[in-house]
Amino acid sequence: MKIHNGVDDFSARNPVVTIGTFDGVHLGHRKVIRRLNEVAASQNGESVIFTFFPHPRLVVSPGETNLRLLTTLEEKTELLSDLRVGHLIVFPFTKEFSRLSYSSFVEKILYEKIRTRHLVVGYDHKFGKNREGGFDYLKACIERYGFGIEKLDALLLNSINISSSKIRNALEMGQIEIANKYLGYHFTLHGKVVEGKKVGRKINFPTANIESSDIHKIIPGYGVYAVKTGIGGEEFDGMLNIGTRPTFNQNADHRSIEVNIFGFDKDIYNETISIRFIKRIREEQKFSGPGELVEQLKKDRENAMRLLRGI
Repeated sequence: MKIHNGVDDFSARNPVVTIGTFDGVHLGHRKVIRRLNEVAASQNGESVIFTFFPHPRLVVSPGETNLRLLTTLEEKTELLSDLRVGHLIVFPFTKEFSRLSYSSFVEKILYEKIRTRHLVVGYDHKFGKNREGGFDYLKACIERYGFGIEKLDALLLNSINISSSKIRNALEMGQIEIANKYLGYHFTLHGKVVEGKKVGRKINFPTANIESSDIHKIIPGYGVYAVKTGIGGEEFDGMLNIGTRPTFNQNADHRSIEVNIFGFDKDIYNETISIRFIKRIREEQKFSGPGELVEQLKKDRENAMRLLRGI
């Protein structure tokens, strides 16, 4: 996949294009991307995804504090590359661009810069100033600019329309299995190992404290989770606790992320690791003392090891 930071020097053969933020690259997005690749192949063309950075909400509302993303730009790029997309255009989203009318976007970007041959859009496609650009408007552009267009219906799973907002809601409630089902893969968090209070070492359950790689990356709801932890090309079983850290940190909602990695005792401070969330074991609890906590952690470890067997 070729990555382009803008469109000034963009070039592709018979570009077949889709547009969106593609946060999460979930099953609904994948339906659009599969069709994108099919059309590109049928027209001897190349598939093109047009997305934005930073997220439009951060530009339109500079004081935004509630944005929660399923994927960072790096995670999204890797997921799209795995889907055999030909080109990814990461367009710089600015205030000036946010004021661009959809008619100007179609003319200046899709037609003049990208030379679009065909456009594939999802059922809820809206774009441009005040989200004025929808499917009916795009259809009207076909005769003027000469490119084809098609709209795909929503992907339903058990009669539920899959969307990024539904996945975010599931994650906030700790419903990892539902989120993973809608994503089509295990929700993954990347972050750096930072210094903690080292309380876990005193009770023989050492943990690595994680600081997310992006402050806008969503952190799942409070509780204990069975996870797979990626370190230096290897993956280890573990259990992870999400709680609250009242002092400021780089995690969304100031949440603490602490992972106990089974059978691992190396120094990994300042290393970036990945965490795949498999299932929530239990909700967050308060304990009367260290003894009760240790007994519960032993049960959590047994449950996590059982859940992770064979994954």
